[in-house]
Amino acid sequence: MIFCYLTIYNMEEKMKGLSVVLSLLAVLFLATGVIAADKAAISKNVDGIAAALDGGKTAADFKADAYTPYAFIMEQGGNLLVHPSLAGQNLKDKAAPVYEAVAKATPEGVWVDYEWQGAKKHSYVKKTKAGLIVGSGYSD
Repeated sequence: MIFCYLTIYNMEEKMKGLSVVLSLLAVLFLATGVIAADKAAISKNVDGIAAALDGGKTAADFKADAYTPYAFIMEQGGNLLVHPSLAGQNLKDKAAPVYEAVAKATPEGVWVDYEWQGAKKHSYVKKTKAGLIVGSGYSD
């Protein structure tokens, strides 16, 4: 009788553990889908801004917070022309490692990773024909 009880108890515990594992896998799967959708939206925004700049618009035509997540436009030397809180500042002077990551932008667009104030960030950055760098990203 005790053996049967212990066997049933062990099976219940294993089922609880399996339930927890399956729940975690479901959350990870959904989060991955959300990140993929966010990455697609981010790259679409950046590509659109870069194309508009290549088509004759200027950085002054854009507002950082008009996009979700926000977008930024930076000169090659690090001056931020468009950013919700750092516009007018030089990223190279303020945060050289972040500048170095963002400066890896290519005309085709590339994802870069860096840390900003303790948070891991992932940004899609693209270089325009005039050499401006357009970017947007998300934090972990």
